[in-house]
Amino acid sequence: MTPEASRAVLRAARAIKQASRLIAFTGAGISVESGIPPFRGEGGIWTRYDPDTLEIRRFLRDPAAAWPAIREIFYDYTSRAEPNDAHRVLARWESEGRLSFLVTQNIDGLHEAAGSRALAEFHGSCRHLVCLDCGERVEATSTLLANLPPRCPCGGIYKPDFVFFGEGIPRSAYEASFAAADSADVCLVIGSTGEVHPAAEVPRTVKRRGGLIVEIDPEPTGFTDSITDIFIRAGASEAMRELDAAVRQP
Repeated sequence: MTPEASRAVLRAARAIKQASRLIAFTGAGISVESGIPPFRGEGGIWTRYDPDTLEIRRFLRDPAAAWPAIREIFYDYTSRAEPNDAHRVLARWESEGRLSFLVTQNIDGLHEAAGSRALAEFHGSCRHLVCLDCGERVEATSTLLANLPPRCPCGGIYKPDFVFFGEGIPRSAYEASFAAADSADVCLVIGSTGEVHPAAEVPRTVKRRGGLIVEIDPEPTGFTDSITDIFIRAGASEAMRELDAAVRQP
């Protein structure tokens, strides 16, 4: 970590210790160190796959054609992924009462696996499937995904329980996310480009209400020059380990 980033960590730690309500907002960058590639940018998933694979009308027209790519993109990667130190620190902060709420754009389920419970998965999760006919929601197991498209006992086809292009954000996740933003005085943003809406409005809501934004990312993002107050230029795990140590100092 550079000296500049270390100084930013100390500033951020002071702000976090003084916060009355801290929330976190995470994007794909927090999971890169767990082996899950981001969707956008160099080496991103959309450089290798057609984004229209996740267009809801296309999926509903021919789910059997879409499912092989969906399994490869989301389940072959995520089945091997484990939470990293950044996920674990956030979960520990929640258990200690330091972190009030966590909003994630990610669908990989790693925050839940790390132990986070005060959590809104803004775009849903690939860890569950939902039947297009009866609405049954089940865990996405390797057994279910062995034969494609996966089918419900009722005969309907399962869809991953995350938001496809052309679908709306689940109401419960949307309302919980913005309720948390409305009451936060510090928002920790980790690994988000700030380009995906309406999710990117969560930290912007905190800022508009007078809150402080602490951002962690190896490179500047769409948030950095517009709303960020303290920018820690580092990877998620390294920064969160350093920040965790700093907030525990007297």
